[in-house]
Amino acid sequence: MNENDIVNRVANSPIVTIDLENFYQKGERVQFDLAPFLYQGLVVKELDFRQSMKELDWSVYSGKLVAVHCSADAIIPTWALMLAVVNLQEVAKDVVIGDLKELEIHLMAGALKNLDVEGLRDRPVVIKGCSKLPVPDYAYGEVIRLILPVVKNIMFGEPCSTVPVYKRPREKKI
Repeated sequence: MNENDIVNRVANSPIVTIDLENFYQKGERVQFDLAPFLYQGLVVKELDFRQSMKELDWSVYSGKLVAVHCSADAIIPTWALMLAVVNLQEVAKDVVIGDLKELEIHLMAGALKNLDVEGLRDRPVVIKGCSKLPVPDYAYGEVIRLILPVVKNIMFGEPCSTVPVYKRPREKKI
């Protein structure tokens, strides 16, 4: 047996691996908390709140991925959250109303829009399981939703050790 007789079956395999870590958006994630701007830690006092928003140095959020939320147990009017987003929109890389978990879901949803689903038609797919970055569970459900109509089958894990998740039923011949 010589070197030319060796066949790389992995390279020649029709299996496509989707590594959700490749869809992870790089950037510093931070929270913008409305709690410090509440009157007596309880309510939004409109004039004071608007003045505080005008005086705030928004540049500290420049280029960052920002989640706007309130850590205080208070009822926050939607317009107050929206006002923060308006100010952050000018400087932040991206902004969402919610916590850091919701920010991750938002970022992953946007990134998965770039998935070439048609390139997976009638192919077996492995969705990679281990990652060094925090991939939200949402991403696994979303990728399934996107690829299920076109793929032959779906497995989860590593190429060397997968768990079957879905296999397209064979079409009945008439």
